[in-house]
Amino acid sequence: MNKSKTKGKSWEREVVQFLSKIYKKSFIRVPNSGAYVGGQNEVRKSQLSEEQIKLMRGDIVPPSEFPHFVAECKNYAHFPFHLLISDSRIRLLDDWIKQVEHDSKENDLWLLFIKITRKGTYVVYDTRSLYPLDEGIIYGRYWFCDMEYFFES
Repeated sequence: MNKSKTKGKSWEREVVQFLSKIYKKSFIRVPNSGAYVGGQNEVRKSQLSEEQIKLMRGDIVPPSEFPHFVAECKNYAHFPFHLLISDSRIRLLDDWIKQVEHDSKENDLWLLFIKITRKGTYVVYDTRSLYPLDEGIIYGRYWFCDMEYFFES
């Protein structure tokens, strides 16, 4: 397995442990790494039930108490933070948002969990689903904020 896949799986495990601890419920990684029915794996949907599809969206399988929760996890070495304050488009972030939105349905709440090496951990979400917090930065209609702060608020 290559280093980036190992790094990604490690971050997914950290997020699973974090969410399980906070909510005292069982969150698990989606089997086979990455979204089992997202992106290039879209064709798998034709062989699955609605319940199976619901469980395989994003990178994390939530407990049954959170049927409308979708999480995508990204772990990268670098991120162009300076573009957030210059009101420029960030192709990498746009691609990540597009990916999690593709895996989500209209009434879902999705969170994009981002870990940037030696910089921090962050959450991005759609402000149509949740209001912006006191700390963070707007990116189009999305809110980008510190992960710990998001869950403490």
